[in-house]
Amino acid sequence: MIISQLPELFVQRERALLGPRFDAMFSYPGQGAVRGASVNALRCTPQQFAALADFPLEASPFCASAFVVPQPDWKPGRHPYHHAGAFYAQEPSASAPAALLDVHPGMRVADLCAAPGGKTSQLAAALAGQGVLLANEFVAARAEVLRQNLERMGVTNAIVTNEDTARLAAAYPGQFDRILVDAPCSGEGMFRKESVAVTQYDQPLLDRCAALGAEILENAAAMLAPGGILVYSTCTFAPEEDEGQVAAFLQRHPEFTLADALGNVDYAFGSEGEANRTGGLPLDVSKVRRIWPCQGGEGHFMARLVKAGTPRVLPAEGEYTAEEQLWLAAAEAAGKKAKGKGGKPAKAPDARSARRENARACREAVQGEKRSREAQAGETSPAQSLAAWHAFAGQYFPALVDRPAVVHGGGVLLPVPFPQTNLHVLRAGVFVGSVQKGRFVPEHHLFTAFGAQCVNREELTLDDPRCVEYLSGREVEARIAADGWCCVTVDGWPLGGGKVSGGRVKNHYPKALRLL
Repeated sequence: MIISQLPELFVQRERALLGPRFDAMFSYPGQGAVRGASVNALRCTPQQFAALADFPLEASPFCASAFVVPQPDWKPGRHPYHHAGAFYAQEPSASAPAALLDVHPGMRVADLCAAPGGKTSQLAAALAGQGVLLANEFVAARAEVLRQNLERMGVTNAIVTNEDTARLAAAYPGQFDRILVDAPCSGEGMFRKESVAVTQYDQPLLDRCAALGAEILENAAAMLAPGGILVYSTCTFAPEEDEGQVAAFLQRHPEFTLADALGNVDYAFGSEGEANRTGGLPLDVSKVRRIWPCQGGEGHFMARLVKAGTPRVLPAEGEYTAEEQLWLAAAEAAGKKAKGKGGKPAKAPDARSARRENARACREAVQGEKRSREAQAGETSPAQSLAAWHAFAGQYFPALVDRPAVVHGGGVLLPVPFPQTNLHVLRAGVFVGSVQKGRFVPEHHLFTAFGAQCVNREELTLDDPRCVEYLSGREVEARIAADGWCCVTVDGWPLGGGKVSGGRVKNHYPKALRLL
């Protein structure tokens, strides 16, 4: 992109702020947006991924688990490793904010503006399947994409919500150890990547985004536990959304302090903040971080905020706190009291029904067909559903037999240890399957989440032609898997499920995800 293609309002402001540095700072290297891959630590290490990938990789300066992909015609969505959740395709500098949050297993972490899920996937990987990840997206269609991406990445401990952050703050005050606010912004860092970012750019947009960012920050502050850390980030350069936003927040919240943005990582990137962007409010701009186009990114801003108080003690690995055990018990009790066909809980009146209906329509549009779990479950009782699951798990997933399981929505759920609310929840744990026509039928998420624990697997490699055949929805030859349900893998990473009969793997890869 050349400077003449940038919005005039933007150019005037940045020239006034940067002076003679303007041309150098907005020198975009290359002809198009930089592409990258963030490696999913739930699957492998960056070193293991680099050794297996069949496309070029360069180390990213913005995140230790990410790579730059210098291949203009790269199509990540068609690659088997993408389908296996081994990586998330995103602009390299977009991988920076999540790494600054210093997430550890057992924490309660919230990503309040999570879609489409790249940063959320990084947070999930840092949790390593322990603790809780609240992934929220206000826009229904984007929330559905978020859910699908987290399922693809094999995330087991996520609560995916489609909510206003004010409702989240009311439901979960002071509950989270870490919160990421990658705020909806004016998108000045997207000018080269998305042409619509140029055409829709104006001052009212800046004003709306600044106000929305301030509102989300207020709600995040209420949700953060004492001693917790909040990372605020944008993909814009606007002072009122960046330095000015953080300075104003600190004025309103003396219980928060500004910490060095890079204090949790052992590498450096970007530049310090700009003192003339604070709106006249005090701010140590040396502690915030900017990424300019000339530094290899499209444009990002990051700040790390710490809430006063003593952090909570995390549970030991593989254990729940007493509070979390109560939450799981409550979920189990609710499942036993389920009403209606298939154990589906009676639907309570909801003033947000129109929004729910919109979300359902979006889901059906994305998936290509209605989810029919409830219709096919018939009159199966919760006890029968759980018994069928335990029998299935004992045969194919013995490591999961003793995990807490509840009946919800006509299917069996491995729940997340967190309080039940009246929020609009798209997923809260892993739906492992349901009883259909008297038999337990597993869900796709069971295989992507726990495929490595399946005792019956058909193991493919990247150069095996059966890999593309499977992802295209066709039957493939079974060479090692026994009759019955199996997990289909590529280089050890789960793609999905299938059912072996007569030496063939009958394909159960979701139609909406198949290669065309």
